[in-house]
Amino acid sequence: MAIHKRKFNPEDDLGFGTQAVTKSQRLINQDGSINVKRKGISFFNTSNNYHTLITMSWGKFWLLVLTGYLIANLIFASIYVSLGTGTLDGTMDGIDDLSYFHRFMDAFFFSAQTISTVGYGHIFPKGMAANSIAALESMIGLLAFALATGLLYGRFSRPSAKIKYSEHLLVAPYRDGKGIMFRLTNLRRNTLIDLQMEVIFSYNEDVNGKPERRFLSLELERKRVSILTLSWTVVHPLNDDSPLKDMTAAEMETTGATFAVLLKAFDDTFSQTVHSRTSYMYNEMVWGAKFKPTFDRDEEGRIVLNLDKIDDYDLVS
Repeated sequence: MAIHKRKFNPEDDLGFGTQAVTKSQRLINQDGSINVKRKGISFFNTSNNYHTLITMSWGKFWLLVLTGYLIANLIFASIYVSLGTGTLDGTMDGIDDLSYFHRFMDAFFFSAQTISTVGYGHIFPKGMAANSIAALESMIGLLAFALATGLLYGRFSRPSAKIKYSEHLLVAPYRDGKGIMFRLTNLRRNTLIDLQMEVIFSYNEDVNGKPERRFLSLELERKRVSILTLSWTVVHPLNDDSPLKDMTAAEMETTGATFAVLLKAFDDTFSQTVHSRTSYMYNEMVWGAKFKPTFDRDEEGRIVLNLDKIDDYDLVS
């Protein structure tokens, strides 16, 4: 095949070993997560649950919080109603005269007031059983809201990079030959300094009749950038030193080729190192194209970066 064989470096395998990729599966997902399904992790592993709550999407996080809040109030409302009609008092008409639905809703809103420790006092518990349940619910509410506050702080304060990558990997004209390139930019207003880029190419290779995964660290035109001010076009020149110089689109598909992108930078806002990852599959490559400019100038001559044009390209002959 057209890949120039090189000595295998075990440090380039990204921890996946030589297991061949099947059914066009990514090693690294586009969002940077690792495409490995893990089993055997206990549900009661609190450190793992904390990590899940910190890293899940905001939509899932708020859905989980609101669902837990609703379920907790439904459970306690059911307990109050089950204790009998004399355990909650304070309605205008007397709770004995209300329908079951109205009694349940009164108990539900009393539970919401108790679990949040607001305590309007319109409805109040009567008797040892109801007061004991209300005291327990207040304690659970204090602990739950303290936990939710900690999770919110952890989600907001966790340093992370918000990098936008071009959707396609281009095989474009580069100097006197060609190059494989993609583009990226920072979606936040913070300043990223001392950026370091690594691109790992992986493919399936037949070794003694058995497919194995091979990894090659690609040489880049530029591996480091001092400050990411605009966009950065990362280029792997397809010159005589490149193992992909003569590789075709058909061979990329046959070997299940992927490109893993690993970015490390220093966040000047948090004074911490942040990481970003993504990947490109063979079917996300565009052959014979070049990127369009992403920036222009306004009337005062100031540079204007258009983030929506990060993936814009023109086909070339």
